[in-house]
Amino acid sequence: MGVLAGMALGVVELAFLCLALPMSVTPVTRAAAGRIAAGLTALERARLAAWLDHDTERAGGYGFLTARAVTGVLGGYVCAATLFLSGLFLFGGLLGLMSGPSNPVRLELPGVRLAVDGRALGLTGGVILLALAVLAVIAVGAVDRRLAGHFLGPDRQERMRRRIAELTATRSGIVRAVDDERRRIERDLHDGVQQRGVALAMLLGRARHSSDQDRTAELLRQAYTEARQLLDELRGVAWRIYPTALDELGLHAALAGVAERSGVPVTVHYGLAERPVSEIETALYFVAREAITNAVKHAAAHDILVVLTEDERTVSVEISDDGEGGADLSGGGLSGLARRVLALDGKFAVHSPRGGPTRVSATLPRVAPCD
Repeated sequence: MGVLAGMALGVVELAFLCLALPMSVTPVTRAAAGRIAAGLTALERARLAAWLDHDTERAGGYGFLTARAVTGVLGGYVCAATLFLSGLFLFGGLLGLMSGPSNPVRLELPGVRLAVDGRALGLTGGVILLALAVLAVIAVGAVDRRLAGHFLGPDRQERMRRRIAELTATRSGIVRAVDDERRRIERDLHDGVQQRGVALAMLLGRARHSSDQDRTAELLRQAYTEARQLLDELRGVAWRIYPTALDELGLHAALAGVAERSGVPVTVHYGLAERPVSEIETALYFVAREAITNAVKHAAAHDILVVLTEDERTVSVEISDDGEGGADLSGGGLSGLARRVLALDGKFAVHSPRGGPTRVSATLPRVAPCD
C-alpha cells in the first residue's frame, strides 16, 4: 500500500514539478508553489510514517519531490505491473484447474520440443512473478527510506540509535571530567593548603621550643599570618569547587565574585530575565569561570567580556578576551567543560587563533535533559 500510494503521489508530484517553473514567475505564484510543495512533502511524510515506518519532521523541498516523483512513478509502475501479471497468471491457472482439462502448451526451442500443461505454466509463472513483485516492493520501499533519510533526515530508530550513542559518550565524558576535577582539587590541596599547613606547624613547633620571649612572639606573629593565608587558601579551594553565592544569590552575583577576584578587568553583561535551573546555571558559571581563569593565566589578557543572553528555548554565555589566543580545546579544563555542556544537550565552541582574540561560547537548553 505504501508503494502504490507512493506511485499515485509520484504522478501528482511529477505533474506539479512540470507546472512549478511557470508558477515561479511572480511572487504570488511562487508562494503558492511553495505551499503546494510543503503540502506534498507533508503527505509524503504521512505515507512514510504510516506504511514504511520512517517518521521524520524536516521539510524536503523541491529536491526531495523531484527524486520521489521519478522513483515513485517508475518503481510503482514496475511493482503494479508485476503484481497485475502475477495475479493474471495465477487466476488463469486456477480457472483452468476448476474448469477441467486444459490444452497443453507446446514450446519449441532449438533442438528441444516440450508440451507443458497450461495450468501448471500459469501457476508457476504467477508464483515467480509474485515473488518478483514482493522483491520489487521491498526494493522500492528501501529506496523510499533512503531518499527520506537523505532529504528529510533520519527516522525515529536512527535518531534513537544516535541518541543512545551520544548519551553513552557523554556519560563516560562526565566520569572523566569528575576524575579530572578530583585530581585538580588534590593538586590545589597539595601545592597550596598542605604546604601552608606544614609551614604553620613548623612555626608553632619552633615557638613552643623557644626560650626567648621576643623570638617566640615573632614566631607566633608569623604563625598567625600563615594561618590567615591558610584560611584564604581554603576559601579559594572551596570557591573553586563550588561557590555558595551561586546557590544563595544566583549566577549574576557569582560571576560578579569571579570578576572581583580576577587579576584583570572583567565586564559582565547579564541578559537573563530569570534564573536558569540549577544544572544549567552551574554549567554556565563554570564555563565563564574557567574561560576567565585561562585568559588570565595563559593568554595574558588585559580585558575580558562575559555576555549572557537567552531566547525562548536556550541560554548562552560567551567569553571573549584580547589575549594571545592559542587555546586548545583538547586541554584538560576546556575539554572538561565541553563534556559538561554536551551532557546537558548543549553546544560548546572555542575560537582562539594564534595572536587572539579568544571566544569561548556555550549554548544550553533552558531545561536540563533529566527534567
